[in-house]
Amino acid sequence: MPRTIEGKLDAKGSRFAVVISRYNSFISNRLLTGALDALDRNGALPDDITVAWVPGSFEIPLVARKLASSKKHDAVICLGVLIRGETPHFDYISSVVARGIGTAGIETGIPVIYGILTCNTMEQAAERAGLKSGNRGFDAAMSAIEMVHLLKQV
Repeated sequence: MPRTIEGKLDAKGSRFAVVISRYNSFISNRLLTGALDALDRNGALPDDITVAWVPGSFEIPLVARKLASSKKHDAVICLGVLIRGETPHFDYISSVVARGIGTAGIETGIPVIYGILTCNTMEQAAERAGLKSGNRGFDAAMSAIEMVHLLKQV
């Protein structure tokens, strides 16, 4: 049998940062609630969680990278909402945000988790923020918890 490495879902003793966009706050607040719920259910203490609000999703990668570089957090969870409009703005922003979040994790060695909703409509975003299709904020926090433990083993 090959040696298997996998993360545990135990947030006790780990420190997390959440970077969240204020834009579309009706949805992003629901994502934050989901993320904090996942962290709480898995043993994270409130004092071990930092929440950083940014104006929009475009600003998330910079703050995520700064938080990850500080080495004060074991993982950074990025939450935001991008809704497709009538111009190509959505395509440019979503591409830059995804690349920036990925780069932040690679450059710092700290898990930087992508929890950005990219939806065609506000209704789709609401569904993914806890109304019908689960809560992507919860899912992103669960990924962060698992990645913290996985990286400790690698």
